[in-house]
Order: sequence, then C-alpha cells, then structure tokens
Amino acid sequence: MKTSQISVQTGSRRGVFDLTSVCERFVAGERDGLLVVFVPHATAGLVVMELGAGSEEDLLATIERLLPRDDRWRHRHGSPGHGADHVLPLLAPPSLTVPVVAGRLQLGAWQSIALLDTNVDRERRTVHLTFVGG
Repeated sequence: MKTSQISVQTGSRRGVFDLTSVCERFVAGERDGLLVVFVPHATAGLVVMELGAGSEEDLLATIERLLPRDDRWRHRHGSPGHGADHVLPLLAPPSLTVPVVAGRLQLGAWQSIALLDTNVDRERRTVHLTFVGG
C-alpha cells in the first residue's frame, strides 16, 4: 500500500478542481490495483465526470438548484446557506475508487477525477490518495 496527501487551494469560490493529473502521477509505475481518493471534509466531495466542456458549470448550477443557499437549513453557522454544503455528500461522496492496470487509471475517454467544493468558508482542502496493489 502507498499513500500520499495533497493540499488543494480552492480559494473562496465554489468550484470543481481537477485532480486527474496528480492521481495519474501517483499511480504511474505501479502494478494493478486500486486508487482510493478521500477528502476528510464534511462539506466537499469527489466526482468522476467530463471536465472542460461546460460540465463544471452545469454541475454547479444543478447543485445550486438542488441545494439552494437560503434560510431553509437548520445548520446555520458560516456563510448564508452554508447548511447546503453539509448535505453535499449526499450527491458527491467523500471517497471514490478507480481501478489501476499497469500503473494507469482505468478512466473512460472523457472521465476525470475532481474535487467538488461548494463551501466558500474554506480556502484549502486536503485530499488523501491511497494505492492498494493487487
């Protein structure tokens, strides 16, 4: 097993942050196995999706429609509507697993691994990478 921890500067904006290249470098040269990606945060999640073709904006707009930033949330500390951030793991879980074959992620042609962060109160996120060889 091999592990690493990275820090992602998200700033004070909601966004989708591409982790694919760092994940590719992490498993390069490994044998077959599994990559586990985990974010130890209650208000961020991980997604596998197409990036760069407008999907990020579509995702954020969908999250905004499903989890509006208003006063309906019981969890009320932080920025307005912050309670919505605590429901985000329902849609974007804090971990994902990707098969690795001969040191290469087995993602589809248009798939990328990304951090989804809707919490403007946090400017930096930690991401744990774990490779488990087969």
